[in-house]
Amino acid sequence: MTSPILTPGAAKRIAFIAAKQGKPAVLRLSVDGGGCAGFSYRFALGELEEGDCVTETDGVSLVIDPVSLDLLAGSQV
Repeated sequence: MTSPILTPGAAKRIAFIAAKQGKPAVLRLSVDGGGCAGFSYRFALGELEEGDCVTETDGVSLVIDPVSLDLLAGSQV
């Protein structure tokens, strides 16, 4: 399974937003039930939790919970 990646452009923007809000540069991406295709995607600044998959780009972390990981494998943010 290929882990999702965070592009350098997205990392730069996330770092900017996190700095403005005084939060760590950690983007949490998750998949919830609902939406047009049966899923909705949630993006939020957050913290690393036990069991998360972590990908780092330019000092910014993309974290995904184990349940969402199967649905997001190979994606690019």
